[in-house]
Amino acid sequence: TPTPSRAAVRKTPKKPPKPRRPRPVAGLDQAQMDNAKVIVDVGREMKMPRRALVVALATAMQESNLYNLASDVLPESFDYPNQGSGSDHDSVGLFQQRPSSGWGTVAELMRPSYAARAFYSALNEIPGWQDMSVTAAAQAVQVSAYPDAYAQHEERATTIVAALIV
Repeated sequence: TPTPSRAAVRKTPKKPPKPRRPRPVAGLDQAQMDNAKVIVDVGREMKMPRRALVVALATAMQESNLYNLASDVLPESFDYPNQGSGSDHDSVGLFQQRPSSGWGTVAELMRPSYAARAFYSALNEIPGWQDMSVTAAAQAVQVSAYPDAYAQHEERATTIVAALIV
């Protein structure tokens, strides 16, 4: 019997498997968990300590409930993928960062990975943030009108980080 040619034996290349989406924990829905994973992945890529991941998640939980929000004040923000909108000045994205305050362009801030990187970079600029409470570290970056609001998210943020770092 004739042997098949090399071309006939060659298999069609397999597509790489889609990365599995993390199973939601701590009362999050899938969209929130996906956003949490981006925040944690960026922090790990930047070699941030686990505490920074908790600070970042607690911040995004307070600012946007872990949804990538457009702004009713900035019609351009609706040109980018979003999961709803807010109306707090020109704040956009997971961390409700403001283009007018120098965080980045609307397009950049509507990208969760960019927003997370901007948050961690700002956190790194805070002297001694590692020794601050989660709420004090978050407030040092965000300068929120509600400085104590981040504390309520620390426990859930810690649970989410634990679920995402395996």
